[in-house]
Amino acid sequence: MKYSILLPVVTLFIAHSSLSVQAEDWKPEEGFISLYNGQDLTGWGYRDKEQAILETFDGKTNASDGRYTAKGDTLVVNPRDDSKGPHLRQLATTQVFPKDFILKIEFRAAVDADSGIFLRKPQLQCRDYLVAGPYKDLKNYKPQDWNTIIVTVKDNVAHCECNGEVLEDALKLPESGPIGLEADRNQMEYRHIQLKELK
Repeated sequence: MKYSILLPVVTLFIAHSSLSVQAEDWKPEEGFISLYNGQDLTGWGYRDKEQAILETFDGKTNASDGRYTAKGDTLVVNPRDDSKGPHLRQLATTQVFPKDFILKIEFRAAVDADSGIFLRKPQLQCRDYLVAGPYKDLKNYKPQDWNTIIVTVKDNVAHCECNGEVLEDALKLPESGPIGLEADRNQMEYRHIQLKELK
């Protein structure tokens, strides 16, 4: 009798575990490429103000100053330690993107976190919006939960949305450049970073 009671519970646990594994087995959508491999910081590095590559982190799980860490399917922006380097750090792809494109990225911000997404060079603020701004009136933003930003670039102009709400309708971009992330204040997590070049 005891076994008959436990069996459904065990079965439910196994089924739930299988669902969890499947949920983490993420792949980019058709036509998209993943900019983060879910293992390490390959394809990312630090650049100078002129966008020249200073160092790359291929095969490494941590940036040289510890501001960025690869943790499974999540690229983590770590809180700053002023004793270890500059206040602000910018991680960028080693690849550049001169064509029109669609960028999709999910983020989760700690309370009052401050980060950003660099589009070739200009920055789209990516923060704990309702606290840190600048888009404090968003209705669909989910504090301390996963949110989705979609950026559509056509003719060097970016249309940017968060969970379907417009952040920037016409952000002007240079003709080419990398995709980047900013480390400023508190912890930010990014995942499912995918890009599709448009013809």
